[in-house]
Amino acid sequence: MGISINRRRFIQASSAVAVSALTAPAGRLSAQTAGQLRVLTYGGQVGKQVIDAYVTPFEAETGIEVIPITQDFEFPQLELMQKSNSITVDVGPMGHGAALQAVKKGYLEKIDYSLFKKEDVEGLLPNVKQDFGVGFIFYSLNLVYNTKKYPAGKPRPSNWPEFWDVKKYPGVRYMVSGQYGNEGPWEEALLADGVSRDKIYPMDIDRVFASLDKIKPHIRKWWTSGSEIQQLMLSGSGDLMQSYDGRAVYSIAQGAPLEMSRHQAKLTCDYWVIPKNSPNAHNAQKFIAFVTRAENQAAFAKLYPEGPTNKNAFKLLPEEIGRSLPSHPSNVEQALLLNGDWYMEVGSDGLSNMQRLAQRWSDWVLR
Repeated sequence: MGISINRRRFIQASSAVAVSALTAPAGRLSAQTAGQLRVLTYGGQVGKQVIDAYVTPFEAETGIEVIPITQDFEFPQLELMQKSNSITVDVGPMGHGAALQAVKKGYLEKIDYSLFKKEDVEGLLPNVKQDFGVGFIFYSLNLVYNTKKYPAGKPRPSNWPEFWDVKKYPGVRYMVSGQYGNEGPWEEALLADGVSRDKIYPMDIDRVFASLDKIKPHIRKWWTSGSEIQQLMLSGSGDLMQSYDGRAVYSIAQGAPLEMSRHQAKLTCDYWVIPKNSPNAHNAQKFIAFVTRAENQAAFAKLYPEGPTNKNAFKLLPEEIGRSLPSHPSNVEQALLLNGDWYMEVGSDGLSNMQRLAQRWSDWVLR
């Protein structure tokens, strides 16, 4: 996953549109015009859906030619662009942790909110409106259980203290690895240990690992990618799992005997960002304002089951679809909003909390 909180969910399995602008010859990329925009859209099916919901309508409205790049946007790519003075992406989605690191390096343009409609700015959910970027989609890590192991009429786990209760809820367990530091079972361990959602941050790292010590013997596998947990869920080998909500929704749609709890879900979002010195920065600003509109986010949500960052989009969605998305008000009330700023805080030892967690994990998981 590298620096960013990555999208390892089902939509990365295949690429419907393959465009290799990131590695295209410098001569062609430098021949940009004021009427062009290079948009990174993620890989796989989600890239196609970004094109359908955002890119094509944006082109039609503005007349700006958009070159879609169906790849993920990681911090090392951005840093290479800046150091080589070859900006090959004008705008793209990036995880909070990676974006904050980019801000510290001076690699991102500030967002021009004067281009936004007033109602769209007012509709942005908490933590979405930042100087460095605007929230793209909300997604979450959730508790998932096997309905054959825990059938209707019998107790079913719905929160992390119950996930930790191996006597009441015996079974095969899978959880996300903490190898990268910025994504791991940290908040879940504290919730399982009785910490309330409003007291999670700043995280007590010693308490995190003391709680993980209790569940460690019962975890069959610490998964490292969305495709891996999806495969495990579809195989039917797990009874209690931690999974991306998109992967779980997909697995359930494929007939897996699973149910997902929105209670105590860990909610986070990726951000649309503009690399510093983008030759098409003004067009990129227009694009971000366009994709933040409520009607456009509603259109995207109908194609891809993750949460709008503009709450007004829910007014334009059928109730059934809206309630299935992680950022619906009823789901946000039950969720924990991940604090990306805390992960990037640097202590007196020169390490960020993210780095500290990664180091601690590498020692702990081998014991």
